[in-house]
Amino acid sequence: MTREDIIAKVNSVLAEEFEVEESVITPEAIIKTTLALDSLSLVDLVAIIQTEYGIKIPAEDLPKVQTFSDLYDYIESHA
Repeated sequence: MTREDIIAKVNSVLAEEFEVEESVITPEAIIKTTLALDSLSLVDLVAIIQTEYGIKIPAEDLPKVQTFSDLYDYIESHA
């Protein structure tokens, strides 16, 4: 899976799940702000990534994943 594939799939899935326009999901955008995530929604996000990619994001890694670019990098390096 290429980085472009990861970006397209992540953006599509998250835009649908969190009911935002896909156009607001940019690499430099802050995930929590863009998707209006609270702590429960953050758990949903982690579950979605696990389901879509088979990747667990441990709690200690969550602070490292702030922007969508960070998320793409994380998926790319753990897929």
